[in-house]
Amino acid sequence: MKIIVDADACPKNVLLICCQQGQTAGIPVYTVASCAHEIENEFHICVDNEPQAADLKIVNLARPGDIIVTQDWGLAAMLLGKKAVCLSPTGSVYEPGKMDFLLEEREVKAKLRRNGKRTKGPRPRSLADDQRFAASLAQLLEQSI
Repeated sequence: MKIIVDADACPKNVLLICCQQGQTAGIPVYTVASCAHEIENEFHICVDNEPQAADLKIVNLARPGDIIVTQDWGLAAMLLGKKAVCLSPTGSVYEPGKMDFLLEEREVKAKLRRNGKRTKGPRPRSLADDQRFAASLAQLLEQSI
């Protein structure tokens, strides 16, 4: 079992929490990001700057039971199909039954943006987000061990 972090757009606090909890549990934490990011991690994997390069690497690296941290709904949907557990940086566990709705919402918002409309971005990250993420990750690790 391993923790894999989609580190291209991962908040630094989330990466720190993953590394701390992974070390405590004796589980390796892999970070995957384009070479444009400077990430210090024993198991860091640097990929090209090509679109989706990090996502493809994560899909190829993931195994059933791994915990993947990502805010990419499309990537989460693919990984759930591989029986991996997916967690958002805000601490929400992605559930297979909700993925269709999330992906449809993503497509609707993308269509609006292509037509010149504005959509809301994510709200600013809070301490509560970090605490919720840490608690969710700890619970997933406890269930998996």
